[in-house]
Amino acid sequence: MAATTEEALGYEQARDELIEVVRRLETGGTTLEESLALWERGEELAKVCRRWLEGARARLDAAMSSSEDGETEDAAE
Repeated sequence: MAATTEEALGYEQARDELIEVVRRLETGGTTLEESLALWERGEELAKVCRRWLEGARARLDAAMSSSEDGETEDAAE
């Protein structure tokens, strides 16, 4: 899958597609080739989700850090 396609997927889209991939793998009834393709797609989608979550964590950490810095500056005044 191209990087631009991965970047275009939002977290919810990637998560929902990953859920569907897992469901299809658990249900079975696919050929080995189809199962491998589903597994590979699932790995790509998991990476997309992980990047979104890591980005969200970084934003939260930055916001909390700047909030704490503001409180420290207010207390010093």
